[in-house]
Amino acid sequence: MQELSGYDDLDAIGLARGISRGDFSADDALSAAVARVDALNPQLNAVTQLQVDRARATIAAGLPEGPLSGVPFLLKDLGAEAIGFPGHNGSRLLRNTTYSYNSTLVSRLLAAGLVVFGRTTSPEGGIGCATEAAVYGGPTRNPWNLDYTPGGSSGGSGAAVAAGIVPAAHGSDGGGSIRIPASSCGLFGFKPTRARLPDGPASGEGWGGMAIEGFLTRSVRDSALLLDICSGTDLGAPYVAPPLQDTFSNAMEKSRTGLRVALCTTTLDGERVDPECAAAAEAAAALLADMGHHVEIARPEADTLAMMQAWTVIVACGTALGVQHKLKRLGRELQADDLEPVSRSACAYAETISGAAYLDALETVHDYGRQMAAFFARFDLLVSPTLAEPPARVGRFSHDRESYLDYRLGPDGVFAYSPYTASFNATGQPAASVPLAWSSAGLPIGVHLAAPFGADELLMGVCAELERAQPWFHKRPPLAAVHAGSKETSE
Repeated sequence: MQELSGYDDLDAIGLARGISRGDFSADDALSAAVARVDALNPQLNAVTQLQVDRARATIAAGLPEGPLSGVPFLLKDLGAEAIGFPGHNGSRLLRNTTYSYNSTLVSRLLAAGLVVFGRTTSPEGGIGCATEAAVYGGPTRNPWNLDYTPGGSSGGSGAAVAAGIVPAAHGSDGGGSIRIPASSCGLFGFKPTRARLPDGPASGEGWGGMAIEGFLTRSVRDSALLLDICSGTDLGAPYVAPPLQDTFSNAMEKSRTGLRVALCTTTLDGERVDPECAAAAEAAAALLADMGHHVEIARPEADTLAMMQAWTVIVACGTALGVQHKLKRLGRELQADDLEPVSRSACAYAETISGAAYLDALETVHDYGRQMAAFFARFDLLVSPTLAEPPARVGRFSHDRESYLDYRLGPDGVFAYSPYTASFNATGQPAASVPLAWSSAGLPIGVHLAAPFGADELLMGVCAELERAQPWFHKRPPLAAVHAGSKETSE
């Protein structure tokens, strides 16, 4: 058996096939991933809670014969409960939380043969669009340019995959937390329909049903297979997604023409965005038109500002609930250094929200879903930028701000920077960020696609068509290319 070579040229499926053929071993793949952690993580600060010895013991004990057997994998350090993998969950209050069980999602990933060997960084409470939690000792940085953020809240996963540490990693998305890092890191990020993936058993729902699990990958087929592995509700789930007609993987192979595509190059409220981001969406729409789809400039007649305000209420209450649960287990009061300022402010804001106000926020979110559903009765896809501008500099969205409301809703807040993604957490619709453009400064710019509720297969098929038409797999950040010795970098 020869040494593993070409690790950076393989996606997760490619690695699994190489292991199955005997070209290299699962230990070789893990060694390659760990070597990249050692070389790159001091600059990125993306990987935490390493459990390499445990991973090697898992391999030695014999892996399940699953579709991704032997592939090294990382779990986001937010939820994703796993035996033997403590989590900080982005918070000093939650530092080294241990779990006596695996979440349903983690159980399905392990049954597929994935070799989990650590976690990836996240912002405290998952409420930010950058990953700079104090518990990790500094910000997580973007491998395309270390002065910029890889996004959040799955920022560590985005940085780790873009840098070539692993070909795919776990993420979660309650307001864009998969798609924002995908856009920022030049990756593919797919948020499936609400309840397509399991949340349990620790949680019946996240953030009023707006949060869902998912993955960050370099190839569309990796996301499709991971979704196939994990799809399906778990015991007692409060929501259910419309059944799939086939698999995500098979959906990739189905060509479609004549889809009704709406193009929006402003925010959903009609405000201007960065010209390079608007141009990326326009170019994607032109590509779709060349494929035989019908493109029309349009934007939904929906009250996005009211939805964002309601989102902010729901997430503040969710943040406060998580803090209360932890303090109850610890049997003590909140201490001064337990939380970062934004999280502390969110908890204070939650105390001002009555039960009636919380239910009103939920109703506003559901009203928004009905407004968007009317728009998607006319269109099969909505194409826009993923973000209103290219990736932000490190520090711009740190949790040092004293006002949670300003952090989310202010003129330089998260919603101004990411004005599209949370809409489809509110509606529960499938949405994806596709890495089709790079800025003049060499930073990734994602294009956002959303489809009607339950139309995951249609969306996955279109994403695969875009990947075939404009491949991105070998566009690598300089940091990853230098480590791999590759000559293929982004121009």
